[in-house]
Formats: sequence, C-alpha cells, structure tokens
Amino acid sequence: MDAIAAIKNSLATAEMVGMAYLDDLGNDELMMRPHPECNHLNWQVGHLIAAENQMMSQIADSMPPLPDGFADKYDKETAANNDASAFANKEELMAAYKTQREGTMAVLAQMTAEELDQETGVDFAPTKGALLMMQGAHWLMHCGQWVAVRRMTGKPVKI
Repeated sequence: MDAIAAIKNSLATAEMVGMAYLDDLGNDELMMRPHPECNHLNWQVGHLIAAENQMMSQIADSMPPLPDGFADKYDKETAANNDASAFANKEELMAAYKTQREGTMAVLAQMTAEELDQETGVDFAPTKGALLMMQGAHWLMHCGQWVAVRRMTGKPVKI
C-alpha cells in the first residue's frame, strides 16, 4: 500500500465509524452533551466540517465553500450555545460533510507522493500528507464522545 492509498483507507475508516455513530441520532440527540463540560454533538460535527474546509484550504485552492454563515455557527464562541436554532440541522450537517469530504478526496486525488511530503507550517500536521491524515484522525477523536450520548439514549452498539 502506498501513502495515498493509506490516507484513503484512514479517511474511509473514520467515515465508517463516524457515520455509524451518527446514523440513527436525531436533531435532539445531536444537541446533547456527553458531559456538561463537553460540546454538544451538533457543534462537534459542525466544527469538524468547518475545520476540514479550513485545513484543506491551506494546501489547495479547490475546496468547495461552506454554506453561508456555517463557519460562524461553529466557532469557539458558539460552543456553549444550547439553542438548536442557532445551528444547522442534521440534514444540513450531513450535506455539508459530504461536500467537504468530496473536496478533500479531490485534493488527495490530485496529490503525488512527493507532494505529500511538502511542509505546511502547521505544528500538528507538518506535511500535506499529515494534514490529509488529520481529517480522519480528527473525526475519530470526537467519535468517542458520541458513544457516550449513544449510551445515554439507549442506542445500540454499532461497532
């Protein structure tokens, strides 16, 4: 397996886990917090989508735009907000996710193995390859919190 295939595999694995955990959660459940000091799931998912757009835009000019106002809904200042009307609903979140992930996959499809080693200037992802890998890792970092909400709501074990 080459580096590009490994990145594709990591993105596919993260998508499988993330979508399995989100699939049967409704809008009310997405507004739940796994702990009082954690962000609600809606904010977490929106944050992941906005972050993917922002990170991928650092290495490519071809990322699709986020919906109008989307990034502002999911910045650090809104994390404490519990008003569902201030955020996208699940359908809007999943549509934005699909668009951004397609953009990420298009960026990856244009990369060569040599380009993956180019520096980004980002401490936590110093190369383009590392920044691409971060997209899957970032989702998985949040998925553990979603399991807590799944348990609180009596949802079945998915993975």
